Amino acid sequence: MNIYISILRGINVTGKKLIKMKDLRELYASLNFQNITSYIQSGNIIFSHTKEEEAKLQQKISKQIMTIYGFEVPVIVLSIQDLKQIIANNPFTKDMDKNPDFSHITFFSTKPRNVDIERIEAKKRDSEDIVITEKAAYLYCPKGYGKTKLNNSFLENVLKTTATTRNWKTINKLLYIAEEIN
Repeated sequence: MNIYISILRGINVTGKKLIKMKDLRELYASLNFQNITSYIQSGNIIFSHTKEEEAKLQQKISKQIMTIYGFEVPVIVLSIQDLKQIIANNPFTKDMDKNPDFSHITFFSTKPRNVDIERIEAKKRDSEDIVITEKAAYLYCPKGYGKTKLNNSFLENVLKTTATTRNWKTINKLLYIAEEIN
């Protein structure tokens, strides 16, 4: 069995796309996933399953949500190895002048199709920093993610990919849970 981490975008945030975590775990069970564990109320599910491409798992989960709930939810699935690599590559944890608690990672469902660095840099505040890779954008927002213009919607629009963002504490907790299952 392989361990996967799925992060869903936009559920249980504004009240429009509500899915109880208990119901979401049952939905994953209906797809024959095992060791299903959720973390907080914003669509973070860790599970095990036979080896399968992450893109296919994303499609299965999205399709099942549409079938049961009647609305579309972007889903990003990472292997435990991918999550470990993304965490290890966070440039802000290596910078002694930056507090990692102000780090966020925006995960991409596909490789960005358009990396317009000038447009991205123009939105950045003086104290903020951003590094973009094929799988994720690393954000440093010392004044808070809620105040940055480098938000999820902006990055999706500029990079032409579906994305979802999590804070550093959540990302590390997801890895911890995944390693416990492993």
